[in-house]
Amino acid sequence: MTVRLSSVASSAAAALGVTGYRDELGLGEVQHAVIVLIDGLGWHQLAEHRQHAPVVAALAGGTASAPFPTTTPVGIASLGTGLEPGGHGLVGASFWLPEEAAVLTPLHWGSAPHPLAVQPEPTVFETAARSGIAVASIGPAAYANSGLTRAVLRGADYLAAEGIVDRAAHLRAQVGGTGKTLSYVYWPQLDRLGHEHGVGSAAWLAGLRQVDHLVEALLASLPPATTVVITADHGMVNAVEDERIAIESIPALREGVAHIAGEPRARHVYARPGAAADVAARWHELLDGRAQVSTRDEVLASGILGDVDPALVDRLGDVVAVALGGTVLASRVDPLVSSLIGQHGALTDAETQVPALVHST
Repeated sequence: MTVRLSSVASSAAAALGVTGYRDELGLGEVQHAVIVLIDGLGWHQLAEHRQHAPVVAALAGGTASAPFPTTTPVGIASLGTGLEPGGHGLVGASFWLPEEAAVLTPLHWGSAPHPLAVQPEPTVFETAARSGIAVASIGPAAYANSGLTRAVLRGADYLAAEGIVDRAAHLRAQVGGTGKTLSYVYWPQLDRLGHEHGVGSAAWLAGLRQVDHLVEALLASLPPATTVVITADHGMVNAVEDERIAIESIPALREGVAHIAGEPRARHVYARPGAAADVAARWHELLDGRAQVSTRDEVLASGILGDVDPALVDRLGDVVAVALGGTVLASRVDPLVSSLIGQHGALTDAETQVPALVHST
């Protein structure tokens, strides 16, 4: 079973009886729905290292397809809104926001620009709460009032929790009453370990075992008539060092370019006025076999972003370069991110396929 990540929360809402959504996961009627998102846990990484996560690996279900670009702001926005990127408008790890004449980096988003202005579409959580569902988001305190949380996860009561015990305790309290509940539990640690140490490293495997302990603790907190969906925002690949391309070291890749955004596996390239065609041609020639280079019109025609709201089109690069193989398109705009071992954003199965595992009590 393969569904879209954007269908996960909407399926949970439908299973709770919220109108306007379809239960594409086939969850059935439930009293309590819980979504657990493990940042960076791709389906292929879980399958390869399943012995380190026996509780998670034993769950029923299949895969979900993460939206493009395969990165946290995009994935969480699609989960939270039930929309593809063309609908919610968060189109990368960073992207040009024409109304602000600036690049927005959602993972470092405070109070400005206003989250509702950037992403005005209702979230699944807002709709569920208006239907009388008690909705909670359980995650680190640092994210409680972030711009990203307020843009794509608004409508939930935010319950701060740093460790496994705190998360399990909050979930136990959330599902302990008689009313219907929708709970979202976020775990960021595995993604961080993958970025720093690489998928399959000793540190990453220890992090995967910690994920298994988390899921085990959460499942132990559940009353009858509860369904849990374990998923992720994207997978991850390890960068190949000799395939790391430093964009600024190649003058032709900078010619005619006003701004570079996105991330090392999926770059938005914004051209100077009148230079878009030439920029696309140069990037295509110089990165042939290393990246799939498309014009904005080609990206729109491909349907990879879903139906794109015309008001959001200019957030996309004039040129979009998606890394192939182990290529990393490193840039001075994000030197730390460009130097990391673990990367994501592109369209390999390891990056796009995430778990959609289901447990019901």
